[in-house]
Amino acid sequence: MINSEIDCLVVGAGPAGLGAATQAARHGARVLVVDENTRPGGQLFKQIHKFFGSQDHMAGTRGFRIGELLLEQARELGVQVHLDTLAWGIFDDNVVSIRKNNQSYTIAAKTVVIATGATENALSFPGCTRPGVMTAGAAQTMINIHQVLPGKKILMVGTGNVGLIVSYQLMQAGAEVVAIVEAMPDVGGYDVHAKKVQRAGVPFFLQHTIVEARGNPEVTSAVLAPVDNRFQPLMDQAFEVDADTVCLAVGLSPRIDLALLAGCKTDYVPALGGHLPVHSGLLETRENLYVAGDAAGIEEASTALEEGKLAGTAVAMRLGLLSEETGRQELNLIEDRLRNLRSGCFGETRQIAKQDVIVKGCKFYGYK
Repeated sequence: MINSEIDCLVVGAGPAGLGAATQAARHGARVLVVDENTRPGGQLFKQIHKFFGSQDHMAGTRGFRIGELLLEQARELGVQVHLDTLAWGIFDDNVVSIRKNNQSYTIAAKTVVIATGATENALSFPGCTRPGVMTAGAAQTMINIHQVLPGKKILMVGTGNVGLIVSYQLMQAGAEVVAIVEAMPDVGGYDVHAKKVQRAGVPFFLQHTIVEARGNPEVTSAVLAPVDNRFQPLMDQAFEVDADTVCLAVGLSPRIDLALLAGCKTDYVPALGGHLPVHSGLLETRENLYVAGDAAGIEEASTALEEGKLAGTAVAMRLGLLSEETGRQELNLIEDRLRNLRSGCFGETRQIAKQDVIVKGCKFYGYK
């Protein structure tokens, strides 16, 4: 199936993908969104907590409701959304190969936006393959999507926002979080999330790590140990905690498979999750090929949405649906919102890291 009637093909129906799709469609582009999952919205439909920040970013709205609103906007604008549809290759002239219903098709679109999100990182330790060891995202899917409790006594590894939020949601679902373990000397997530968990009486073991998950074969306990300044466990101080589930919230890595298949250049930026497609200030990584959201660097859902809008605006300009002057005005507003989202105690570092990525080997197409 070769379809030349598509102005923009978006791979990924998360906040970045839907943001790009709605923004491009708002200016008259014919947009198709494909996603390998059975539900659209990416991670949003697992988010039962209220987002915070500014009204520009739907503060006070629960994540799943934001997903619903984005889908409503997409449908109203005539965006086609095909689920259970896997994009497995991008070739010359941005021809995309997809697989649906056990059949492969080819789609030719004038522009393509890669918004494939991220994958969760894992840890390797004795017992890490036992039943009961899983990523925090898997546990969140079980409780918030399938209404299944993964265990009764949970050990959470990692104090980023994912670890903190999922810990609280596990307690809401009826589980006991026996401890949260963090190798760094400080909590990595926002105070507002950490304090909710602390008030519930969950102990935090900072500068500690998990060294073993024990069981036969299911997890029945875990061994923890403090770490030295080289993050090596001090086994003479190790101790055991009762747990039937170990959840790993140890970061995310951008999903750049499609960008690699498309031949995009990459750079390694640890602050943004690892290897990333090099892209311009308009998120263009190859002619008429754009990246947005976690695929362009790990950040928050609100940032992914704004990056999607930026890519969608750039697509509309490239297609001639938006004038240079009007497009620049829209881009400036989006950049202002992104700058506000990235401000704070980590804002300067993250912006510098992103700047390093977007300037290497790319021109800005006149936009700064």
